[in-house]
Amino acid sequence: MTETINVTLVKSMIGRPEKQKKILRGMGLTKLNRTVALVDTPSTRGMINKISHLVKAEEKSDEVK
Repeated sequence: MTETINVTLVKSMIGRPEKQKKILRGMGLTKLNRTVALVDTPSTRGMINKISHLVKAEEKSDEVK
């Protein structure tokens, strides 16, 4: 069972510091309202915390039956 986090970009990266833009690009978020599924790791959580004002994150657990 792997835990994933769905992250959606809800605010534009225009006018944001370059560090925040690099974090968004590293997560695969390039356009508004795009959603990516990322593995729940401490590094992913840290990136989400740095840009929490720009994204919406939802936890999701993938259960194999």
